[in-house]
Order: sequence, then C-alpha cells, then structure tokens
Amino acid sequence: MTAQHTAIVKSTAKALGFDFCGISKATFLEEEAPRLEQWLKSGKHGTMAYMENYFDKRLDPRLLVDGAKSVISLLYNYSPTQTQHEGAPKISKYAYGEDYHEVIREKLNSFLAELKSQIGDIYGRGFVDSAPVLDKVWATRSGLGWMGKHTNLINKNQGSFFFIAELIVDIELLYDGPIKDFCGTCTKCIDACPTDAIVAPYLVDGSKCISYLTIELKEAIPNSFKNQMDNWAFGCDICQDVCPWNRFSQPHHEPRFNDDRGLLEMDADAWEAIDAAPFSILFRKSAVKRTKLKGLKRNLNFIKKT
Repeated sequence: MTAQHTAIVKSTAKALGFDFCGISKATFLEEEAPRLEQWLKSGKHGTMAYMENYFDKRLDPRLLVDGAKSVISLLYNYSPTQTQHEGAPKISKYAYGEDYHEVIREKLNSFLAELKSQIGDIYGRGFVDSAPVLDKVWATRSGLGWMGKHTNLINKNQGSFFFIAELIVDIELLYDGPIKDFCGTCTKCIDACPTDAIVAPYLVDGSKCISYLTIELKEAIPNSFKNQMDNWAFGCDICQDVCPWNRFSQPHHEPRFNDDRGLLEMDADAWEAIDAAPFSILFRKSAVKRTKLKGLKRNLNFIKKT
C-alpha cells in the first residue's frame, strides 16, 4: 500500500500543477538545530522576532501534525514572462500577480481532499511560508534541489524561481533522498549582492537583505544602506537573477500570477503618485499589501535618486 499511496501523492501533485514533488520522513532535524540556534543567537534574523518562536516545532513536524510520518514537499513555478517598465521601482517577480499564499493554499486544500478521497483515513496539514516549517530544508531532503550559496533552493532542471509548500501527513510513504550540491566554485550570487547580505557561502545575514529591509523591517531603513538598494521597492531578485542555473527557468503556467492590473506598466512617476486609493486597488490581492501604504512609501522615498 505504501508504494500505491506514494504513486497517488505524486500523480495528484502533477494534476494540481505542482512542478516537482518529493517526500521525506517526518523526523527531528538534528543537523539543522545548532545551525538555526546559532543564526538566531547572532541576530541575523534582524527584527523578525517571530523566528525565535516555536523553535522546537520548526525542527520537528511531528509537533505540528499529530502522528506525522511524511513531509510532502512541493515546488510551484512563478518565473514570469512579463517585465516591469524600465526605470520603475522594482518589485520581486513573485509579487507580479496574486498573493501566492492564497493561490497555493487552495491547491493544498484540494490536494489533501483528493488524498482523502483516494486513500481514505488520512490526517494532514498544508503549509506555505506562513508557519514554523523549514521549507527549504525539507525540499532539499526530498531531492527537489540543493541549497544554493544564497540559501535559496535550486532545482537542476528549472532553477530557483519556485514557491515551496508542504503537506505533512500521518501515513507512511516511500521517501526520496537528497541530491548533490551543484554550485561548485561559483560565487555570482555573493558577488552581486549590493548590501553584502550573503556573508559567507550558504549564510545570509537577513538583517542586511534587501527583501528584509523592504518588507520585514517596520522601522526606518538604516541610512547605511542608502544607494545600495538598486531601486528595489519590494523584495529583491538579484541573487537569483545572476544564478547560472536560472538560465533553465521555464515560464509559469498560473494565470493568477500574471499582472492584470497594469502594475508592471507603471513608470517611476506613477509609482511616486500612489496614495491610499490606488494602493488598495492595485495591491488588494497582492503580496505587496504586506508593506501597507506607509511601508511602500518609506521604501520609495529611500531609494529615490537625489
């Protein structure tokens, strides 16, 4: 039955549009525990105090899902064909369309419902970047890719422009294994980061990352980062854009990830003119709403060329 159930999981993932699916045994992440503890103790999470919460749950999925036996890791492509207006303040590619949390959460709900209909008695929970789950670690353990020097997951076939999601379930499945690291001697991501956030291969100081500064940080952006933001107003794609493995990226097939509000056609003046009314319309279903208008205005003012 284990092989049959695994086949159902893999076929369901494909039917729902997930690009890759891998499975790991739900267990305590022994190797990650000291790394996470040291990262937190050294303050590399900046003001993201929530990273200090649920330390044990981050390391053991069995504390998140009663009776958990398997972690199903899933990749969902967001690599776009659309591009922003040249010279406009930049936003990460993942924010071009609808908020991925909503899109993928719906798919995870459908996934679990389908498994219950085909397998029967099964309990599980879906997670997409909104719970204490070390998603990149689980994706690596299940062979979906390796952790690059920029600490993003890289898939050998299609690069790194993927959302990672998990379905943690209480049934035994056949488990996949990790693959080797193919970064080799390349340091393009480290060399390209304008704020030197990649302080060493495979180690990111989150408090220096442009994505952190424009999204997670709620107070004023330190003046020490002036003229280092490369015109990014929400998130940053630099370390992924320069990665040689992303030459294999394929366009996504999710219509909801496309910009249908004219966001990418806005020039610098249009961004400058955003106030409460257009903000609520433009970003109603967007991940950009996380910054709120106040945060976006702060970012735009900070990166403004003088």
